[in-house]
Amino acid sequence: MTSVLIVDDEAQILRTLQINLQARGYTVYTADDGASALHEAAQHSVDVIILDLGLPDIDGVEVIRRLRGWSPTPVIVLSARHGSDDKVNALDAGADDYITKPFGLEELLARLRAVSRRTAEADDVPAIITAAFTVDLARRRVSRDDREIRLTPIEWSILEILIRNPEKLVTQQQLLTRIWGPAYVKETHYLRVYMGQLRRKLELEPSSPRHLLTEAGVGYRFIP
Repeated sequence: MTSVLIVDDEAQILRTLQINLQARGYTVYTADDGASALHEAAQHSVDVIILDLGLPDIDGVEVIRRLRGWSPTPVIVLSARHGSDDKVNALDAGADDYITKPFGLEELLARLRAVSRRTAEADDVPAIITAAFTVDLARRRVSRDDREIRLTPIEWSILEILIRNPEKLVTQQQLLTRIWGPAYVKETHYLRVYMGQLRRKLELEPSSPRHLLTEAGVGYRFIP
């Protein structure tokens, strides 16, 4: 079953989409502004986000930029903005598709199915192999020296976010928001503890890591 987060400040559109998608078997979460959208995306691992650009607090393009800092979840923009610049800005920020209002429900459903198929294909990735350890994303398994390493759910979540963004700096705030929620963005000591545990389990020399690197005071980076 596919889960969807719908973000729109028009209550009628929000309710109509929620009813229609739930009737077709989707699990639906909703938000009516940008801050709520980021919170819901951090709380629920949804498969697709349907996002209006004209939100009352944070512009939808900025919401996409913030999401892309820590989440690869596909975003379908559903907006009354018809200009080519608006479409380019949204797509450049990280949107996967763009539909203008008014829209047909069947077209939206088809776009949802297409994005879901692309995501499923992208998830079918080979194992990530480093000099120290191997990660099988599909099976959620980590091994070192042909021996499976058991990770806690939080350790796995941190590792998965980092390896899905190879060589990219992932900030402390992005990790904290994604894993614990926006209320925990200042609890950076959580990350120090869990990153230390990950290095002890995975790195050949935990005190001099080659793959799970710290950018002091900013965040972390995975180097394959």
